[in-house]
Amino acid sequence: MREAFHDQLDGIFADLSDICGQVEIAVREATKALMTGDIHTADQVISGDKAIDAARERVDDTAFALLSLQQPVAGDLRMIVSALRMVSELERMGDLSVHVAKIARLRVPAVAVPDELRPVMERMAETAEDMVRRVRSIIVDRDVDAAIELGRDDEIMDQLRRRSFTELLSTDWTHGVEAAVDIALLGRYYERIADHAVSVANRVVFVVTGEQPNRD
Repeated sequence: MREAFHDQLDGIFADLSDICGQVEIAVREATKALMTGDIHTADQVISGDKAIDAARERVDDTAFALLSLQQPVAGDLRMIVSALRMVSELERMGDLSVHVAKIARLRVPAVAVPDELRPVMERMAETAEDMVRRVRSIIVDRDVDAAIELGRDDEIMDQLRRRSFTELLSTDWTHGVEAAVDIALLGRYYERIADHAVSVANRVVFVVTGEQPNRD
């Protein structure tokens, strides 16, 4: 019975890894739609979010079943509760990718990102995608050191966010209010994806050590 229970626990974390992989694809494809004005790719990201939502529901169902039937304690309980929180964060990352895709779709046939903002926006997108990719490995390997390092690297995204605001507030801005709102929202979406990735990584640290990470 206990062996089956721990197999189910391991299965939950395998599912979390799979969802993280789906989120990584969603971030990448949403960015592609954003930078190219590709409405087909944007629509695929939007419709594909249903699979992430369904996967989240399966993790929830399994976790709640284990809580009710097995009455786990100590480390096992910590794993299940953390998994429930992690899957919520991952689903939200998928939702944020959909928000990016919807902005891309809204501006078709034009491209939402002005040329002078492309470098910083592409860098934000690359950083967000890289953090999702890394958090997937952190989930699989239960790698505490990598999780703490990811939290420290979140400062890169914060710096890029500040750069995007500098561009928006520049007296040289000639793209109007609509484009400014798009860029402000896009920056926020990518920043939040990174924040959620750090939160998931912190949950892994908690699962392994029973303590929240100290990055100071």
